[in-house]
Amino acid sequence: MSGLLSMDEVAARLRAQAMPITGVETVALRDAAGRWLARDLMSAIDVPATDTSAMDGYALRAADIAGGGSRLVVSQRLFAGDRSAPLVAGTAARIFTGASLPPGADCVVMQELAREEDGEVSIDERPAPGQFVRRRGEDVARGAVVLTAGTRLDARHLGLSASIGLAEVPVWRRLRVALLCSGDELHPPGSVLPDGGVYNSNRDLIAALLDTLQMEVLDMGVVRDEPEAVRDALSAAAAAADVIVCCGGVSVGEADHVRAVVEAIGRLDLWRVAIKPGKPLAFGRIAQTDFFGLPGNPVSAFVTFVLLVRPFLEQRQGGVFRGPEGTSLRADFDWPSVTREGAERTESRREFLRARRNPAGGLDLFPNQGSATLASLSWADGLVDNPPGQRIRAGDTVRFLPWSALC
Repeated sequence: MSGLLSMDEVAARLRAQAMPITGVETVALRDAAGRWLARDLMSAIDVPATDTSAMDGYALRAADIAGGGSRLVVSQRLFAGDRSAPLVAGTAARIFTGASLPPGADCVVMQELAREEDGEVSIDERPAPGQFVRRRGEDVARGAVVLTAGTRLDARHLGLSASIGLAEVPVWRRLRVALLCSGDELHPPGSVLPDGGVYNSNRDLIAALLDTLQMEVLDMGVVRDEPEAVRDALSAAAAAADVIVCCGGVSVGEADHVRAVVEAIGRLDLWRVAIKPGKPLAFGRIAQTDFFGLPGNPVSAFVTFVLLVRPFLEQRQGGVFRGPEGTSLRADFDWPSVTREGAERTESRREFLRARRNPAGGLDLFPNQGSATLASLSWADGLVDNPPGQRIRAGDTVRFLPWSALC
């Protein structure tokens, strides 16, 4: 446990230990956004249920048109939802988008290529069979699996579910995550801040990230920097939750008791990752509950959460453990920066640098990359994923992880 673990090794270990949750509940479509589908969804119907028109125009038999200028009697008019009578040979049906084709019709002529007058329609061009027809089951065939278990549902999936007649869907129950923060210096926003105190930003930062995952957040408050208080808080959290996320107390300071308590009442499977910011990340178990110890500095807590904790929680929730997808962009900055003594800094850890896109299509770097500078997260568009010891010069191509891929 003394050495640093690579981020890839940590991710592999977490992936192996993220056991999917059990427990299914059925919820209405309006309540299902952001939830994970528990079972495959199969369609009991064809969509569309009949051959339908893809255009406003005229439904007819292609064989009834000898060429341009043919005239057919308009025998019926059909709107979406109308029941149609069989098409009389040698006639056409005025039809509108979404209406079912009358039996016997095999194509639609768009209205721009037809002229209707005195109950007859003139067709300017000879149509092909199947033209502008949406075939029965073309979108979804009866018996087809339309969504697979583990899909995180969004507006697209809910619309598809509604289109096959479902009013509710089976989803995994919400993962219960106990959130607590360690530190006597922490005070709630809105209170009077005493000398030496800081406002507790980690609580709202991590709670918001958990909310975006549709987790059930159990707010366990702030824990005093005392071993017995930490033990009591972690024991209570383990009894109530599937996962514990604790901010602070996992480093090597004299007041950092969380790691020692976890080792005493549970087990610690990994500690310290070769990334910057975020080295003091810890993972283990207390009884049957997974435990994450995040660094106390807010940027470090955020970075470790989005890179490693979030994929773990998604797999536990019934999804798939996925690392962030990056994109290649041009760096319009130099890194590492030069010290006051004129020497270039080197870093043996994998670095995640806060950066944002500029109007020229490149990336600018936030000037202060410290792990306590929360302003850098609001300023940035994402993180530059910089390999250990890698120098960046303006014009180099770097891997960029946008916030949309992380949170």
